[in-house]
Amino acid sequence: MVKSQGTQSAAPPASLPFLRRYIFSTDHKVIGLQFYLLGLLAVLIGVLCSVFIRLHLAWPQLPVPLLGHVSPTGAPGGVITPEYYLSLLTLHGTLMIFFVLNTVPQNGFGSLLLPLQIGARQMAFPRLNMISFWLTFLSLGVLISTYVIADGPPISGWTAYPPLSAIGSIAGPGEGLGQTLWLISIAIFCVGSILGALNFIATTLYKRAAGMTWMRLPLPVWAWFITAILIVLSFLALLAADALLLSDRVAGTSFFVPTGLVVSDQLLGYKGGSPLLWQNLFWFFGHPEVYITILPAMSIVSHLLSVFSRKPVFGYRETVGAFVSIGGLSFLVWGHHMFTTGMNPFMTMSFAALTMAISIPSAVTTFSWLGTLWRGRIEFRVPLLFALGFVSIFVTGGLSGLFLAQPSLDLYLRGTYFVVAHLHMVMGIAALFAVFSATYFWFPKMFGRMMNERMGQIHFWLTFLGAYCTFIPMHFLGLEGLPRRYSSLSETRFGGHLLHLNAFISVVAFVTAAAQLAFLVNFFWSMFKGAPAEANPWQATTLEWGPAGAHQPLVYRGAYEYGVSGGTSDFTSQDTPEPALQ
Repeated sequence: MVKSQGTQSAAPPASLPFLRRYIFSTDHKVIGLQFYLLGLLAVLIGVLCSVFIRLHLAWPQLPVPLLGHVSPTGAPGGVITPEYYLSLLTLHGTLMIFFVLNTVPQNGFGSLLLPLQIGARQMAFPRLNMISFWLTFLSLGVLISTYVIADGPPISGWTAYPPLSAIGSIAGPGEGLGQTLWLISIAIFCVGSILGALNFIATTLYKRAAGMTWMRLPLPVWAWFITAILIVLSFLALLAADALLLSDRVAGTSFFVPTGLVVSDQLLGYKGGSPLLWQNLFWFFGHPEVYITILPAMSIVSHLLSVFSRKPVFGYRETVGAFVSIGGLSFLVWGHHMFTTGMNPFMTMSFAALTMAISIPSAVTTFSWLGTLWRGRIEFRVPLLFALGFVSIFVTGGLSGLFLAQPSLDLYLRGTYFVVAHLHMVMGIAALFAVFSATYFWFPKMFGRMMNERMGQIHFWLTFLGAYCTFIPMHFLGLEGLPRRYSSLSETRFGGHLLHLNAFISVVAFVTAAAQLAFLVNFFWSMFKGAPAEANPWQATTLEWGPAGAHQPLVYRGAYEYGVSGGTSDFTSQDTPEPALQ
């Protein structure tokens, strides 16, 4: 499990029984690794779903024997039905957004490293940290259980738009018990995330070591703190919306079901609800969720670019200001997900202007990355390669977002593969690149060993090229008007001529998915057989690489003092005292 060598926090006492040390542990390092492994399980299932999705899109009638045995009703003879296709989309989106992109950068690396980077021995509320993990684990179990129940899994997508998601099985397949369990799963996840976020906020406010002022915090700590605030505010809105939707399903209320709704030739008795109320509540959570996933990723990249260019972060204060601005503005732009709902034109232009404005602090952060690299003594190790890959993919995906910020263009593009490509690049693939970068970088902290450099480079190049070859063509599918959420376009006039491009995307996606085997082999092999790591293998300045101690360290300087020591080394750790005046 997690090594204690070189950390500021004591390992779990050996006298504790196995369950208390490694299963129901209150040690933040063990819990961080638990969150990471949970996210690893979720991403494996999510990638498997995407493989089935891409197989069906490229070759709609191709039987998948394995799937036929797993789900004989959803894929009779291995051929995916339209309803089962939508259920795969629902599981893929829910797993990747909630249990991977939301969980790993914040709760995984945050639980592991936040106390170490601020010089604390533990989180402010260790038991709350443990409860947060087990609630997340329970939520994942409830979600996966929807695929083994008789009613079938939900088909509403990760957004669960009413009214169909609100009226139960009368709406059709996939809207029965599976949809109810989906809502229960998300409610449990919200509670676990809010509890964990409150713990992050309290730890950052009250557990910092002496001398660790706000402007001496490593950038990841800033991001975890701001993200925790976003989680508390946005997940409370989602939890309330989830409870109201669940009430519509099981208690006969009508928060989201309008008057006069007819389903399957039946006039339903609901009165006074509004499906747009759900959209407002959901996207009030949904857009901050983009930055809940991306802010920790951006901070990790800023951190690593400084380490591997051997230079201080360019514009540290401006970067912190950009993070704060992004967090604040993220609550003001949810309406750009709703341009197609017919909102007031003045509101449309307001949301469009704010959406363009939020690109300014993102641009500030990008210029900080370029300034940090400029004239640095760059070491092209695997963690840096993935950090640079993040910069490339994040900027490319962000440029496509400028199109979606324009209401007139969004009306055409919103229902197409253009949005799918944009979301995956700017939020999904970019964040995963940051997770890979952090994994290779902090692996010595977790296990006391180094990951294999050659296998890491193979993993990077296959993943980087595969990401571009998968999602750039998808932008062109969207420009051509290819609608998303359709299970098959082979019978349509407007989509049939694009099947060859869909097939190309699928083949590249399969190669990219297979490339992740290099990471898995490298990860688990290095855990036991990797080269032993030094206490500070990257010659970094932050406290997590310092010597273990029973007391909090004293902090004398900022987090990124590279090339300023004047001695034989080119870095000075945060807990190194100032030289005595002569």
